[in-house]
Amino acid sequence: MNILGISAFYHDSAAVLVRDGEIVAAGQEERFSRKKHDPRFPTQAVRYCLAEGGVKPDGLDAVAFYDKPLTKFGRIMETYFSVAPAGLKSFMMAMPLWLNQKLWIPLEIEKALNACGYAMPKDLFFTDHHEAHAASAFYPSPFQKAAVLTLDGVGEWATSSYGRGDGGRLELMKDLRFPHSLGLLYSAFTYFTGFRVNSGEYKLMGLAPYGEPVYADLIRDRLIDLREDGSFRLNMEYFGYLDGLTMTNDKFAALFGGPARKAESEITAREMNLARSIQVVTEEIVLKMARHVKTVTGEDRLCLAGGVALNCVANGRLLREGIFKEIWIQPAAGDAGGALGAALFTWHQIKGKPRQADGVHDAMKGGYLGPVFSDDEVGAFLQARGYPARRLTEAEWPSVLADEIAAEKVIGLVQGRMEFGPRALGARSVIGDARSTKMQSIMNLKIKYRESFRPFAPSCLVERVSDYFELDRPSPYMLLVAPVKRERCKGLEGPPAPLRDRINQVRSDVPAITHVDYSARVQTVASDTAPRYHALIKAFEAKTGCGLIINTSFNVRGEPIVCTPEDAYRCFMRTEMDRLVLGSWLLRKEEQPAWKDARDWRQDYVLD
Repeated sequence: MNILGISAFYHDSAAVLVRDGEIVAAGQEERFSRKKHDPRFPTQAVRYCLAEGGVKPDGLDAVAFYDKPLTKFGRIMETYFSVAPAGLKSFMMAMPLWLNQKLWIPLEIEKALNACGYAMPKDLFFTDHHEAHAASAFYPSPFQKAAVLTLDGVGEWATSSYGRGDGGRLELMKDLRFPHSLGLLYSAFTYFTGFRVNSGEYKLMGLAPYGEPVYADLIRDRLIDLREDGSFRLNMEYFGYLDGLTMTNDKFAALFGGPARKAESEITAREMNLARSIQVVTEEIVLKMARHVKTVTGEDRLCLAGGVALNCVANGRLLREGIFKEIWIQPAAGDAGGALGAALFTWHQIKGKPRQADGVHDAMKGGYLGPVFSDDEVGAFLQARGYPARRLTEAEWPSVLADEIAAEKVIGLVQGRMEFGPRALGARSVIGDARSTKMQSIMNLKIKYRESFRPFAPSCLVERVSDYFELDRPSPYMLLVAPVKRERCKGLEGPPAPLRDRINQVRSDVPAITHVDYSARVQTVASDTAPRYHALIKAFEAKTGCGLIINTSFNVRGEPIVCTPEDAYRCFMRTEMDRLVLGSWLLRKEEQPAWKDARDWRQDYVLD
């Protein structure tokens, strides 16, 4: 049975194909359209998934959509009525889109499928938004039984929910409702510190270690009424998202000493302290929720999804607290993963199909669920464009690339199937030497064109993770932050230096991936899920004694992660990367023909 899962119309639209319970293909629309966080109907992602699965024109059995538009529309209308006449401008902006598109999902799906050459199946299902999140967390997890916790901005009404999964059955037991939302609270601080909502939350999390939680008590006292079970109420007098076009209002600004920071302006101690304060409060809420879920469900294992589950600092704290013996986080935890959850919910919950987990392996195939390009396809592309390249044999590929990394070359890497979710995991990555004292600044300023304070993650051999980090288990999806081993750290004592000086301090023997608080966002690499990438890091270890490398996503600031060889070459030539690897093909920057853009591409990307 072929089930197509779809998420669309808010941000991070995506499509997923599930066949008889197996995840066959998945992709976010942004990777194909090149528009970051693309909210439009995922026509190109749908086309890819159905082609990848070899689905015949009449071979689609069901479509599943990741929320219930009528219920969401009811919430929006009720909210507008409750604050009227305030919110009129927002109402007038939202209604045309709802009336012309968002209320006509079945028609949109049928039109898109017909445009792709496929017939609309007779079965069309709509899950609740948090049902889709919960299903994306539990069903692909390694656990036969587990508690489930979902946290995000808002779905129809729910902003957080918890429940329990057992085999093929999933039950949500309770939820927290709009406007009281941990995701929206965090996004309010994202907005106030000058970053973009729905894309800047990572920046806020990365900035937090530079500050002190001096505003945490103020947040607790004035913004939130937090209870022991993790439920809470926000003081809506300080927020603008009910009746305005901004997340916060003048009262919020007065509480925190002045207006919101303007984007791209200097980051001050206030922004650092705000970032740290909301991170501390977020972790407190997550821990209280987790303890309550543990008490209510009695389960030893927890599955997480929703946008807040991408807060890998909170995830690492949750793991270290030991509330649950094991946790598993959906790598596409945001709205894109809702497409996966909707499809799996349809197969197991609606169709009643059983499920058997082995307690060890998840069903995500390492997250490598997107397009792959063969060496022959890449070779034809290179030849047609006249781009010089050397084709490496499979035997020499790891060793040659390890030599390049050891020589402090920055490599753009495209190999295997593209990742599903916001993290690059070695298939569409930029990689380098974590031992280098200059690599963080080089990559931030000359490759990524992003803020210099933002840290980079390590890709570490799974068998060596405990040698480098205070972590005793795999972290394949880069969703856990862990402390660097104390014996590897330097400069632990002494007063903090100014921000610019702290960024460039050498804090460990792998300084390029050690954040200012001596932590790292860890990706472990295993030979069974990522054999080629594992072989590369293994070769680097054999040459240098270091079992990890830097891994960051293959894109510049504001651009979606690259998908095709053409995307990769364009990004390679626009930046100061040294080498490009396309499957077995190695390209050296100095050998390439001169590159010229028709316009300043930074206008499209770097202000995101």
